[in-house]
Amino acid sequence: MAEKNSKEQSKDNLLTSLLLVFPLLVFYEIGVRFTDKLNGADFITITLLKLVGSDGYFYVQAALVVAYLGLVLYVRRRHEFNIRHFIPVVLESGVYALTMGTLIIFVMVDLLKIDPRLGALGSGAGIFERLVMSVGAGVHEEIVFRLLLLNGLALLGDKVLGLRHWVAVMLAFVLSSLLFSAAHHVGPLGEELRVGVFVFRALAGLVFASLFQFRGFAIAVYTHSLYDVYVLMLRG
Repeated sequence: MAEKNSKEQSKDNLLTSLLLVFPLLVFYEIGVRFTDKLNGADFITITLLKLVGSDGYFYVQAALVVAYLGLVLYVRRRHEFNIRHFIPVVLESGVYALTMGTLIIFVMVDLLKIDPRLGALGSGAGIFERLVMSVGAGVHEEIVFRLLLLNGLALLGDKVLGLRHWVAVMLAFVLSSLLFSAAHHVGPLGEELRVGVFVFRALAGLVFASLFQFRGFAIAVYTHSLYDVYVLMLRG
């Protein structure tokens, strides 16, 4: 019974996180229609545009909004979801976003002795494009590398390879973070591979993985998005 209650609570927490993240997803999906900048991990939007075209894409977004409103009503009826949950999530994520860069640089410079310089970010993009890119990174990269890949690797190690649960989770942390960093250096839009840049993003991946594991999917998404807003808009 206790295990069942734990699974139900986890399901409820994920559902609440998805509701909290949904406005960012809608903003990004609408925003990409007014810019030619797409997030590198966003294979969903790219595929949709190829399948349904620009006109059909509008109806898909309208359906998403309707589905979101219906989900809000459903969750509020069953789980007492309150719109005020947004405020503490954004505030907590904002604190993490403003401090994680300093923490990572401290680890790189003082502990690992690695040059943390990242170079110019977001050059050539306007303010609106940078905002859309930042939100898209927070949503889609957390879906791909934390919600899907981290969970999938942990499940593989735990259930298939028979590793101890904590060992499977730790390996999933490391592998998903390394792949998260490596993904920024592949494809036609990939950045030049430099040790400092790769290590910085790998450590950032570990931070996001920790937030996802211990604070939930919504916190990881909002922290990632707000951090990218800070970097791309204020420092880019």
